[in-house]
Amino acid sequence: MELDEKTEEVLESLWIHNEETSGNSILLEDLALDNLEPLERLVEGQYISLEKGRIKLTNKGRPFARNVVRRHRLAERLLADVLGAGGGLMHERACKFEHILDRGLEESICSLLGHPRVCPHGKPIPVGRCCSQKQKPGQRVVAALSRLTPGQSGKVAYIYAKEPGQLQKLTAMGILPGAPIQLIQGFPSYLFQVRQTQFAVDREIADTIYVRLLEEVILDEAEGKKPGNRGWRRGKLAGLLGLTQDH
Repeated sequence: MELDEKTEEVLESLWIHNEETSGNSILLEDLALDNLEPLERLVEGQYISLEKGRIKLTNKGRPFARNVVRRHRLAERLLADVLGAGGGLMHERACKFEHILDRGLEESICSLLGHPRVCPHGKPIPVGRCCSQKQKPGQRVVAALSRLTPGQSGKVAYIYAKEPGQLQKLTAMGILPGAPIQLIQGFPSYLFQVRQTQFAVDREIADTIYVRLLEEVILDEAEGKKPGNRGWRRGKLAGLLGLTQDH
């Protein structure tokens, strides 16, 4: 059975509900479906079970739901970090793009973004095969500060801090999304500059700062490519999404 957008949206809702409530089922009325056809197709395909008005992901449906959520959150990360899109339309655009990622682009996009761990809203992005195999992309758009080489620069894309204290420390240092950043040295500590101030941090902190690389850096990393191909990121991806670049 091939899953369409409506059935995938049901699976996504179930996964998110389980994630947020630590429960494994949801009441039928809580899904607020316009029609029951997608639900019926999922029950028929044994992706979900429906019993006493409660819906539950099956062992067959769980990995499919996980993949839908992964693609959606990667799409949001792509929109925020590469295309600079945000605001209330991000979710809508990500819903459109997540279905394109299913056509063999998911791992490439994940690698391009440096295997991000969270979406722009701070929710975890399920790990994919490319993440567990630690594939190194040929061209990176976003990478952890710890993976940069001295001299590379860009702008802070986002911060992935597990501990509140880490986030507070970095915020106090002025390390915020959009701030210009350059790695100066990577040993014995990570010395970097944000605007006119230099800081030194350990590997644990450097792992939490994700940097959107400058286009010149991306082109230097691409094998066999020379400057003159700049703007491929926004133009090509924006065209794929049907977006304009006026945001």
